[in-house]
Amino acid sequence: MAVEGKRRVVVTGVGAVTPVGNTAAEFWAAVCEGRSGIGPITRFDPTRLDARIAGEVKGFDPLRYVEKKEVKKMDRFIHYALAAGVDAVEDTKIDFSQVDPARAGCLIGSGIGGIESILQWHDVLKEKGPGRISPFFVPSLIVNMASGHLSMRYKLKGPNSAVITACATGNHAIGDAFKIIQRGDADVMLAGGSEAIITELCIGGFSTMKALSTRNDEPRRASRPFDAQRDGFVVGEGAGVIVLESLEHARRRGGRIYAEIIGYGMTADAYHMTAPDPEGDGATRAMAAALRDGGVEPGAVGYINAHGTSTPYNDKTETLSIKRVFGEHAQRLAVSSTKSMIGHLLGAAGGAEAIVTVLALYHGTLPPTINYEVPDPECDLDYVPNEARKTQVDVALSNGFGFGGTNATLAFRRFP
Repeated sequence: MAVEGKRRVVVTGVGAVTPVGNTAAEFWAAVCEGRSGIGPITRFDPTRLDARIAGEVKGFDPLRYVEKKEVKKMDRFIHYALAAGVDAVEDTKIDFSQVDPARAGCLIGSGIGGIESILQWHDVLKEKGPGRISPFFVPSLIVNMASGHLSMRYKLKGPNSAVITACATGNHAIGDAFKIIQRGDADVMLAGGSEAIITELCIGGFSTMKALSTRNDEPRRASRPFDAQRDGFVVGEGAGVIVLESLEHARRRGGRIYAEIIGYGMTADAYHMTAPDPEGDGATRAMAAALRDGGVEPGAVGYINAHGTSTPYNDKTETLSIKRVFGEHAQRLAVSSTKSMIGHLLGAAGGAEAIVTVLALYHGTLPPTINYEVPDPECDLDYVPNEARKTQVDVALSNGFGFGGTNATLAFRRFP
């Protein structure tokens, strides 16, 4: 039922490009099987780096989504966003020619945007001078062009925006799109995140921060959220986009409904550039705010798709935050991390993980946290270890936390 007269908003389509599949259907099948997409880096020679593994997208052909003459005018993160958006629109079977274009919009974010294009054209500048820089350089890399290209493809003339909040980007994009529909400014929104940063510069930057796993000899076992032997996260890339609609709009056109989005909470740690608040203050308040926004009691929640990066600090403080929000109920919750299989998609993580959360509610299956082998006394919840679990839950949360102390939680409810 609606909360305090707010418009109800539902998820009617999902689309993804990930290290374990280039459609949402492939992605979902892989995570339910507990299949890892982590492997040695192939996009460049990583021998100078401490961390030489990543979750690369495999077998992706942008020509399936972008005309040949346009491919070089877009960074890879835009290719991924377009592919995930097309996948989501095809999944929802919406006919945008039958939708008021001013009532449909797009909100796609990215943590960094077109870093690969910046590096490429910086080399051109140094070697050949500024006159050889492409006139398409700037529009090929700015973050809002993912939303821009999707809006142009489907003639969406309503709200069009982008979010840049590090690893919370996807959560914030979906949450903001949810609020746009809820307050009546649109009926349909494409929302999510995209990222393509597997470059020597970016991996090197995270590596010198000592944030990455260096389990180079066993990449499929490297991302191990909540396990006592975790040693850092693994960079991944891809995109996750969902279609949000007002319930009235979805019903009017006979759309299939995966789940209802009911709550959104966002907070700041105001503590440190990269480290989470050691007491989990911001994460605690983000989850509590999402529950309050959705009018849901903590005891109604059955599953949390955790931020779960596989770093010592994140997993410990996220566990602490869950205990602070849910009290004794925390021990009855199922909590799992998709990053154990795909790595950390940074600005795309929230989009991909929202898809997992929605499909978990729809299919009654909770994907596992793989590589969970050695319990950590400070991470003592039910992390759905190593194998998916068939069970029906009614309410689920998806967490996203980012550098700069930015936190966002989405709350979804199973739709009857």
